[in-house]
Amino acid sequence: MAEREQGLKRRLTSGQMSMIAIGGAIGTGLFLGSKFAIGFAGPSVIISYAIGGLITLLLMGCLAEMTVAHSTSGSFGAYAEHYI
Repeated sequence: MAEREQGLKRRLTSGQMSMIAIGGAIGTGLFLGSKFAIGFAGPSVIISYAIGGLITLLLMGCLAEMTVAHSTSGSFGAYAEHYI
């Protein structure tokens, strides 16, 4: 297995900045679009968002523990490579 280069590079390319901007626009659209979903389906949409948020919170807790146990530079794929 090839050794990974250690350390982080502190730079963003124009493509990465574009993806951040697109992600922000999509996120805003999702929150504004929720108004129509809540109006159509009622308060159950808010409960669904709360359940999804709880699942995300638990997943991020697991990722935080993996980061503390095996700190490497890289994305989630580095943890998958290590554990699989």
